[in-house]
Amino acid sequence: MARDHKPFRHRACAVAASAAALAVAGTLLAGNPASGAAAPRGHDVSSHQKNVDWPKARAKGARFVYVKATESTTYRNPYFSGQYDGSRAAGLLRGAYHFALPDRSSGGAQAAYFVRNGGTWRADGWTLPPALDIEYNPYGKKCYGLSRTAMVKWIKAFSDEVKRATGRRPVIYTTTHWWNDCTGASRAFASNHALWLARYDSADPGTLPAGWTFWTFWQYDNSGSLPGDQNLFNGSLARLKTFAKG
Repeated sequence: MARDHKPFRHRACAVAASAAALAVAGTLLAGNPASGAAAPRGHDVSSHQKNVDWPKARAKGARFVYVKATESTTYRNPYFSGQYDGSRAAGLLRGAYHFALPDRSSGGAQAAYFVRNGGTWRADGWTLPPALDIEYNPYGKKCYGLSRTAMVKWIKAFSDEVKRATGRRPVIYTTTHWWNDCTGASRAFASNHALWLARYDSADPGTLPAGWTFWTFWQYDNSGSLPGDQNLFNGSLARLKTFAKG
């Protein structure tokens, strides 16, 4: 994800995986994601990007963005409101994401904090469902010191609270390696959670985390022509708007 100045943010790691061409709703995406795909391009930002020139981002091809809202229960992106509202004013679909720190507090507590501080959703066709960024621990222990069973329970608690508060299950952002390692290759979420896959330096998304058969968003690079990290949606712009509307 896009890195904050404070607190420190870990960059999602590229994961070695076998090549694969993946389809969703009949739309095939393959080849160079930065230049060869017809899928809608987007990006994600945090306080690191500060005051983004949203009309310029849209002119460069951005059609959607995820904005970091919160981390744990103690941090809120000070630029969130300007980034979230500014992107919408420029004609981008936008959503909010939460960076999980499962060793700091419960999944339910972090989800409630996230929803109170920007992680909301409306069925207006412009608001993407809230997203959970769950990945490598930038501060300490591997898998945040949680067992695989405890990690799955934490994610479920977060998801249940977001669903209760907003009406949508969160999109899950992760890497294949982290997910399979830290959740024990759990298949508990794939049927009702959209996947936002992080995999860099590859022309295709590769092997997916356990349970998922397709990705919805793919973060394919941590820099490029758009501010922050570079993403694609696996489908058409019309399908992206349908996904947003729920």
